[in-house]
Amino acid sequence: MDEPRESARQRLRNSIVDAARSQTIATGWDGVRMGGVATAAGVSRQTVYNEFRSKAGLAEALARREVDRFVGEVRAVLDEHGADVRAAAYAAIRHTLASAADNPLIKAILTSARGGSEELLPYLTTRSELVLTESSNALLEWAQRHLPDADGPALAFAADTIVRLVVSHIVLPQAPVDDTADALATLALHLFLTATTLP
Repeated sequence: MDEPRESARQRLRNSIVDAARSQTIATGWDGVRMGGVATAAGVSRQTVYNEFRSKAGLAEALARREVDRFVGEVRAVLDEHGADVRAAAYAAIRHTLASAADNPLIKAILTSARGGSEELLPYLTTRSELVLTESSNALLEWAQRHLPDADGPALAFAADTIVRLVVSHIVLPQAPVDDTADALATLALHLFLTATTLP
C-alpha cells in the first residue's frame, strides 16, 4: 500500500516541478507564482504549498532536479567516449556550452556560482559551489576510471579547473561553442596527462 502511495506522491511532485520549470524558462523565476504553477500542474494552490511549503522550497526542488539531470547528462556524454580523453572532454564541454546557450534555466544554474542570475534559484545562491562540485566530481570520477595511475590531487585540480573554465566561458563567451570546446578540450587533455606524469 505504501509504495503505490509514494509513487503517486512522487508523480504529483514531479508534475508540479515540471510546471515550475516551464514557467521559469518562459518568464524567469521572478515571474513564477505558486498559483500559476498550481494551475499549470492541474492541482490546487494549497497542494503546491503542502508539498513544497514555500516558493523557496519549490526552487530548491527545481534546482536539485535540474542539477541532477544536467550532471547525469555530462556523465553519459563522458562515458560514450570511453578512455579517449580528448574526445570525451570535447563532447562534455561542448554539451555544457550548448546546453547553457539553449536553455536559460541551465545557464542560470551553471552561472549562479559565478555571480549569475541570483533571483532565479535562491537555493543555489546559498550553496554556490553545488554545481561546480557536482560537475567536477563527475569529471573526476570518469578520469579516475580511465587514468588510474594519475596523481590524485593533480587529477582533482585538473577536473575542478576545467569545470571553472567552462563556466567562465558561459558567463563571458568569446568564440563559437565548437571553437571554445575544441580549445578547452586540448587544455583538458594537457592537464589530465600532466597528472599522469607527476612523480
